[in-house]
Amino acid sequence: MSQDKICKTIKYSIKNRVARVILNRPEIHNAFNETMISELLELYKEIGAMPDVRVAVMTGQGKSFSAGADLNWMGGVIKYSYEQNLVESLQLAELFYTMYSLPKPTIAMVNGAAIGGGAGMVAVNDFVIASDRAKFSFSEVKLGLVPACISPYVIRRVGENRSRELFLSGERIDAHKAFNFGFVNQVVAPDELEKTVNQLIDQLLSSGPHALKICKDLLEKVPQMSLKQAKKYTAESIAALRVSDEGQEGMKAFFEKRKPNWIE
Repeated sequence: MSQDKICKTIKYSIKNRVARVILNRPEIHNAFNETMISELLELYKEIGAMPDVRVAVMTGQGKSFSAGADLNWMGGVIKYSYEQNLVESLQLAELFYTMYSLPKPTIAMVNGAAIGGGAGMVAVNDFVIASDRAKFSFSEVKLGLVPACISPYVIRRVGENRSRELFLSGERIDAHKAFNFGFVNQVVAPDELEKTVNQLIDQLLSSGPHALKICKDLLEKVPQMSLKQAKKYTAESIAALRVSDEGQEGMKAFFEKRKPNWIE
C-alpha cells in the first residue's frame, strides 16, 4: 500500500507499512493552529484503525520540528471566552491522548526546535530520535500560561523532578540535555537522522503487531493499577497472547528457526 496526501497544514505518506506525518508550515516553523490540530487528530485516528500501518513517524518540514502554538492563532485566542478556550483546549488534549494511546509504535523524528506544544507532540511518541541541532523548551510560563495538556505525558516520560525543572524554568535545553533527562531516546547528527529512524522502524516491524499493541496497553494501564489488580490483568494478557494466532505463530517460528509470518 502506498498513499500520499497533502492537507492544509500537514502532509503524509503511507508506504511499506509506515505512516510518515510531516508538519508542513515551515514558513512559521511548523507552529500549530486549530486547523493543524484538527487535521492531525483526524489523521491519527485513521492511522490507528489502519491494519496495514504498523508504525507512525512524525517530523517537521524545514529547519524546525514545531515552534508550538501559532502566534496569529494565539492573538485570536486572547479574545475567546472561557467556554471557547475550553473547546479548543479539549481538542488539543484529545490529539495528545490519541497520539499517546495509538495501538502501534510511534516515533518523533526531531529535526529542529520543538517548543511548547511542539515539545508536547514529541513527548506523546514512544520513541524520540533527535538531531543534535534540536532544542526543547516548555516556555509557556514566560507567557503567563502553563503546559497543561502536555503535562501528563511529560511527567510520565521524565518524572516529576525533571518536569518541575522544565515547566517552572521554561529553560531551552539542547538535545544532549534532553537525552540526559530521558526526554530523548537517541541523539544523532542531522545527516544520520533518517537512517537511524529507518533502523528503528525495521526493528519494530520484526515484532508481532498485536504484541506491540498489548505492550502499549500494559504501559498505559499498569501504572494506574494496584499490585493486586496488575497481578490478574498481566496474567490474563500473557495467557491470551500465548493462545492467539500471532503468539502461536511466533513461538512456532522460534522453535522452527524461521521468521514469523508478519516479517516480509
